[in-house]
Amino acid sequence: MQSAQKSALDVSEQLAAQSGKQTSVSYPDSPLAEKLSTVAQLIRSGLPASIYYVQHDGFDTHSNQAAAHEGLLRQLGESVSTFTKDLESDKLLERVCVMCFSEFGRRVAENASEGTDHGTAAPMFLIGNNVQAGLHGEHPSLDDLDAGDLKFHTDFRRVYAAVLQDWLKVPATDILGAQYEPVPLFA
Repeated sequence: MQSAQKSALDVSEQLAAQSGKQTSVSYPDSPLAEKLSTVAQLIRSGLPASIYYVQHDGFDTHSNQAAAHEGLLRQLGESVSTFTKDLESDKLLERVCVMCFSEFGRRVAENASEGTDHGTAAPMFLIGNNVQAGLHGEHPSLDDLDAGDLKFHTDFRRVYAAVLQDWLKVPATDILGAQYEPVPLFA
């Protein structure tokens, strides 16, 4: 994976040099910020990719969750904020939708190691100039649980359907294998 990231960075730097476009934004010093800086360079260079995927690891916190999440969420916020400012400076944010998600949620109750175990229901964040601002869905109840897990309100596949159908303009059923009512997320 490291060599693939290095190759992508090398290509993005070459493309940026050829296009003469460089960022004026200073990214924070974190692995996620470095990855998003590379994505911004690839977008700025005109590479015709519809999807870029980066990972922000470390959220599987079975112990010492509060301290770990504080740092991880700070990195996420600072990195995504800088990324959007970078793209906005070149009027490129109109073409971008950032989607942050996890493949699993956390249980409500803390375990004996000051962490939480794998659970259901997790938030998703979409960021971009064409994303409808606000909270879509409802906060899950911390009292009405399903065997200790949150009850989800919005099926994540409805969010995926919106991104696929309304943003990427591809039939969601081709990817998801079934019909899901898209959440109205885009302006």
